[in-house]
Amino acid sequence: MRNYTVLALATFMLAVTGLVPLEAARAAEQEELAVQQATHGFYAALNAMFKGDVEPMEAVWSHADNVTYMGPDGKFIVGWDQLLPNWKSQAAMMLGGTVQPEQIHYTIGQSLATVQCFEVGENIIDGKPVKVSLRATNVFRKESGHWKMIGHHTDKLPFLEL
Repeated sequence: MRNYTVLALATFMLAVTGLVPLEAARAAEQEELAVQQATHGFYAALNAMFKGDVEPMEAVWSHADNVTYMGPDGKFIVGWDQLLPNWKSQAAMMLGGTVQPEQIHYTIGQSLATVQCFEVGENIIDGKPVKVSLRATNVFRKESGHWKMIGHHTDKLPFLEL
């Protein structure tokens, strides 16, 4: 949240000094909040997927042919039609546990946003808790007024061979 506070303060100061119109400052702040919501929506969907529910993941992703996924299993998948079966396969693993983003950094443009963070938590592999600690980059695109995920990239975890 620290990045958001700095951005909001800087945007407010530019608006007060007249360097950026107040409307533009408010619009930037609203976009930041929307990307934050999309980010948290993705992690809620990820945790639902760990419990076997893939539907929230279907809702947060763009269904375009150019989405990309480079997950902890080491695969590089392009296109929603290729990605959905992968999410279904992961959901079937019923990994349990939870993963949350930490140290989130947002970079937001008019129609694209990148989010870098650490993903931390645990999954259950062969009945045993396994620590998750990954670096992640998420990319969102604004589609029909909503921020949809178009890219997810994390480190490789050898135990996730799908």
